[in-house]
Amino acid sequence: MQTVQRMRLNPKLSDERILPLSHWTAGENSIHTKFHRQHDVIRANAPGFLPSNITTLPQKLKEVGYVTHMVGKWHLGYCNWKYTPTYRGFDSFMGYYSAMEDYYNHSHGEGYDFRFNTDVYYPTKGEYSANVFAKRAIDILNAVDPKNESLFLYLPFQSVHDPTEVPEKYENIYSNIHNKLRRKYCGMVSALDEAVGNITTVLRERGFMDNLLLVFTTDNGGPVVHGANNLPLRGAKATLWEGGTKGSAFVYSDTLLKKTKYLNTEMMHAVDWFPTLLHVAGATADSSIDGLDMWPTISENTPSPRKEFVYNIDEIRKNAAIRIGNYKLIEGSPGHSNGWYPLPKEYDPQSEVEENREEYLNESIISAELQHQLFDISNDPTEHFDISKKYPEVLKQMIERLSVYKKSLVPANYPPPDPKSNPKYYNGTWSPGWC
Repeated sequence: MQTVQRMRLNPKLSDERILPLSHWTAGENSIHTKFHRQHDVIRANAPGFLPSNITTLPQKLKEVGYVTHMVGKWHLGYCNWKYTPTYRGFDSFMGYYSAMEDYYNHSHGEGYDFRFNTDVYYPTKGEYSANVFAKRAIDILNAVDPKNESLFLYLPFQSVHDPTEVPEKYENIYSNIHNKLRRKYCGMVSALDEAVGNITTVLRERGFMDNLLLVFTTDNGGPVVHGANNLPLRGAKATLWEGGTKGSAFVYSDTLLKKTKYLNTEMMHAVDWFPTLLHVAGATADSSIDGLDMWPTISENTPSPRKEFVYNIDEIRKNAAIRIGNYKLIEGSPGHSNGWYPLPKEYDPQSEVEENREEYLNESIISAELQHQLFDISNDPTEHFDISKKYPEVLKQMIERLSVYKKSLVPANYPPPDPKSNPKYYNGTWSPGWC
């Protein structure tokens, strides 16, 4: 963890960053677009996608002269070529369209999923994906002239995500950890750290650091069933608890930050990256977006212009959450993994499912009741104490504000699987051309 730790100690770190990359929904989408909310991820066999009328971050950056490259995980739809990275603003793309693929052979379910631009691509057999992506990023950096070209490099590594896979040498770093799943998970972080270190070395050697902004962030909380640990926060990935939604991030620059080496606790949402990065690049975001320009807050530690945000509104699961100031409202079921999960000596992910079996089975019932929970995140960041009965007026105001957001809700697009997506029709690959 030497590389990431060094960069964290130098720049600005935030502990109030909720998700990361777009302006339209959560997760991967939030950095590239500008709006809140989503129901679930886009499945490889379903015709879900980022709508074409949504302008992406690389598209906006190209308007002001940037070269734009992407390396890593797309996961914003691919059923038609027009929804794939090189048609959404990127000059080049190396990576995979969907999710949860093997780190070595790049298979996802019954198909192969790896591309170089639009072509099916086969990296060196047996090479770990973090190394594949780092090498491609370095090739891009070596091909760009930092003195005469403006570069946007989007690098969503596969790490750290299930399946829990890593070369043995990284796992062995943590031989003191008895639980194999946790040991492998930590090894995956070290492999990622080494890849980031190799890239930052080239950035410095080639002179990019003279005018560079580096953003390092996560898109959700850790999955406890795969070896992550979100303590002291409650919950895990895919829940509305802070352990599932609150992400750490840091911003690094040798020259652009007016204040460095500090912890920023101001409120910021993932959708804010879109206008913020456009500001830094000298571009302008449209006014009709959810994101706010956070550059003064990041660069100078001034008060955040954001006073509230929506965690999510899911009309299919019938749950939602909103934050206003220090207060957080959860409506319906927060999702699975409702507790605080320490790592026992021999952690068994299946035990978490078995222990919460009744909760899992009853989630739809809980959601249908639309029960409400209210928390003061400032005084209770671990969400131990529901204060909805103690502060009924606050609860009422929060519910009313959530209702306002619901009125502008765009219906969720969560189509069923389409048999035309089957890789058997595309030489065993997940490929566009079926929607």
